[in-house]
Amino acid sequence: MLVSGGAASATKLDTEVKIRSIAPNPVVVKDGEETAYFDVGASSDVEKVVLSVQPDVQTFKAAESKDVDHLRGWRFSVDFNENDYVGRWKATAVAYGKDNKELKRDEAFFAVEVVKGKAETRISRFDAGPSKVRKGKSIYFSGRLLVDDEGWEGVRGEKVNVYYRANGSSGWKWVASGKTRWGGKFYAKTRAWKSGTFKAVYEGNDELSGAESHRDYVRVYRSWHHR
Repeated sequence: MLVSGGAASATKLDTEVKIRSIAPNPVVVKDGEETAYFDVGASSDVEKVVLSVQPDVQTFKAAESKDVDHLRGWRFSVDFNENDYVGRWKATAVAYGKDNKELKRDEAFFAVEVVKGKAETRISRFDAGPSKVRKGKSIYFSGRLLVDDEGWEGVRGEKVNVYYRANGSSGWKWVASGKTRWGGKFYAKTRAWKSGTFKAVYEGNDELSGAESHRDYVRVYRSWHHR
């Protein structure tokens, strides 16, 4: 989309138009959107300035050209988001006279970068079992680590830690870890010593946020106390 600026009196024959600044440059998109500002200088014989911005690639689509908002004077703004082309862009300022005839144009280049936020994750179907177990026997853990990538799907190759809080204790203690497999499934085990609560925790990484499962209780008994 092209947006025109306001009029100026035609008192100068030596027409000039110049994109004086683009700020910020590069345009770094964080948290969804970033606005870039374009300051254009023009001589007094210029009646109108039209600014357009588009990716500087031969195969760009018309739909990839950005909407341009006119602010004051020869100043414009363009909003960029995480879906925009990442790389070099070209800005073109075109000056027009009273008869709407093109007088002069100027081009400038800038870069667009996208810093995407971490994808949301969650731990589902966490289970610590059996729910009743004799002291010294094994407790088995299982669950799934999922990521929201336009729909929830499993994450492979990530470490999930299992923590334990014994009855009467306020602190959590690490007891086991498991690496996620196909479909985000993970497995681990530990020995039973005292009744308590277990939870699975994923710490996250540069691209994925952390997650914590629901809590699962296991009762540990001595053989002569079990009924």
